[in-house]
Amino acid sequence: MNHQLSDLSPEGLRAFVGEQLERSRARTVQLTDAVDTDDLVRQHSKLMSPLVWDYAHIGNQEELWLVRDVGGREPLRQDIDELYDAFQHARADRPSLPLLGPAETRTYVTEVRDKVLDVLDHVKFDAGRELVDNAFAFGMITQHEQQHDETMLATHQLREGAPVLDAPPPPTGRPLPSAEVFVPGGVFEMGTSIEPWALDNERPAHGVHVKPYVIDTVPVTNGDYLRFVLGGGYEDPRWWSEAGWAHVQKSSLVAPRFWSQVDGEWWRVRFAHQEPLPLDEPVMHVCFYEAEAYAKWAGKRLPTEEEWEFAARFDPSTGRTRRFPWGDESPGPQHANLGQRHLRPAPAGAYPAGASPLGVEQLIGDVWEWTSSDFRPYPGFRAWPYDEYSLVFFGPDYKVLRGGSFGTDEVVARGTFRNWDYPIRRQIFAGFRCARDPRPEELHA
Repeated sequence: MNHQLSDLSPEGLRAFVGEQLERSRARTVQLTDAVDTDDLVRQHSKLMSPLVWDYAHIGNQEELWLVRDVGGREPLRQDIDELYDAFQHARADRPSLPLLGPAETRTYVTEVRDKVLDVLDHVKFDAGRELVDNAFAFGMITQHEQQHDETMLATHQLREGAPVLDAPPPPTGRPLPSAEVFVPGGVFEMGTSIEPWALDNERPAHGVHVKPYVIDTVPVTNGDYLRFVLGGGYEDPRWWSEAGWAHVQKSSLVAPRFWSQVDGEWWRVRFAHQEPLPLDEPVMHVCFYEAEAYAKWAGKRLPTEEEWEFAARFDPSTGRTRRFPWGDESPGPQHANLGQRHLRPAPAGAYPAGASPLGVEQLIGDVWEWTSSDFRPYPGFRAWPYDEYSLVFFGPDYKVLRGGSFGTDEVVARGTFRNWDYPIRRQIFAGFRCARDPRPEELHA
């Protein structure tokens, strides 16, 4: 997808939207058909909804926005709106609700999609009607489904039993030209005002001044992080913030989630596969506090959100802010590990074609990257089309993650996309890279 959606004819835009809706639904079906009825209705973790709740919620949001709001059609199942309102019921409580069963859910989402495709056939993409200009509402709903697909993928990681998902391995890694990249800093345009399917917290574009800094070429690997574990990192309060150390003690953390040590060897569980810890892959399933502690132990820090986006999007040769590290074209398999294509992060150095102009790699895909920034609105922020997407989450309780993971779809993984979560969360596909202030000799090199 590119920001030239406005250049498409109405027929071309209709076809593009149809393709995105079809892609997202195929992934939802794959994730839900992969397990039996018991696994669909079971809650695999208090942190997650039953898969069947996510599935029906996807359909309900599609009905609310596209069938009722955009299409002006009669409701199909107004009686279930409250059941599938994410703000009405905490995830831990959802299994006790009178949810639609798997068969009823599949029937419902199919009926909704049939109505949506009819709406799509007849809608006028009126520039004067913000919700349908450049098919925004359709893009929002496609992204919503893909975001829930990644959530369901995280639920698959938490389920017990035999493996049910499979995918080919990612590309192999390569030696890096350097472990770190010096970023000269400067003023750049952060966020966007022109990306038609960007969500409200990515807007508007605004100038930001970034001081010079140094950033890791790739995310911190399992091998890097293992040295922190073996060096007693989880036993030494020097590396942890007060809140982080309290969390380590309360939760008895000793290593990233899904790691274990057997007869002196380190292993991990990945989608029900027990496998030796791959030392060259980005570390994953670490919370913000763990990322922060490792960075301090390494003599570094986490990058700010502004530093992350500057490294990912700024082209110093033109002074321009790109859509992606590699340019303005949408992600291809040569650029980034996205869309559940490989079911694991790729080894360090696997995507040289995805490097930024400065030489920073694997900024998109593989693992979400914790930043040091709280989730805050940009100057000029406007909550739209509803407050509950971003507005209610702003503040110091949530930390920003950037870049997307191997489970993030390309329709979501923009260079401007902002994710956020509590600093204790580890079930998400999150890792990090470090940054640091430059030494005097680096500033004058």
